[in-house]
Amino acid sequence: MDIRSVIIERASEQLARDGEISTRAVCEAAGVTQPVLYRLFGDKAGLLAAVVDAVWDGYLSAKRAAADSDDPLTDLTAGWHSHVAFALEHPHAYQLLFGTSLTTRPEASTEAMRLLQHKLERLAEQGRLSIAPVDAARIVMAANTGLSLALLLRPEAYPDPAVSEATRSAVYASLLVSEHPDPAPASAQAIAATTLRAAIAASDRPAAFSAAELLLLDEWLARFQTPPTSDTHSHDTHLKDA
Repeated sequence: MDIRSVIIERASEQLARDGEISTRAVCEAAGVTQPVLYRLFGDKAGLLAAVVDAVWDGYLSAKRAAADSDDPLTDLTAGWHSHVAFALEHPHAYQLLFGTSLTTRPEASTEAMRLLQHKLERLAEQGRLSIAPVDAARIVMAANTGLSLALLLRPEAYPDPAVSEATRSAVYASLLVSEHPDPAPASAQAIAATTLRAAIAASDRPAAFSAAELLLLDEWLARFQTPPTSDTHSHDTHLKDA
């Protein structure tokens, strides 16, 4: 094991044991001087980011290796529960990633969002998502991390483990198309636009459009995903009156 890996391992052990990291103690445990640590990681924030990435790597590697099932909603739900389980198993690393403002951002947060968005893109391709996948990913991640941090920081306020499932159900209900939909015309248009944008993005060979035409089509579809503003409505009314 190289010296960088040794330092990360000793720091990870200290974080799990003490809930914090002392660079002096890490150097003593790893058998190196502090100048060596700072040469490899830049500063303490760089070390913390490396530790977070190392702890999260096992969790994310399982997600990377997992094959998509036939039902992306099943995969999304499994991801929600594994996220909460990881937070409870590694509370200090989790809080470093989602509960602090590290000056050096761990790569784990970016990858976690990318993997989540992939599941939501698959739902959109099936016509089951009511908003754009990138927006849905932000909402799900915010809800999942908010719940996990609440369970870690205020466990006495959430004694019932069922709160995780209740939160998940409420969030998903706001994002997913009902199995028996009766949407207003504007909602139907938004759902159709979301589905078509996802299908085009996932296609290796979209319909016979040029690159410029595809950009224009994407812009038009994006407008259907966003409710018209009052200014736009007023402008349309004036046009009709004219």
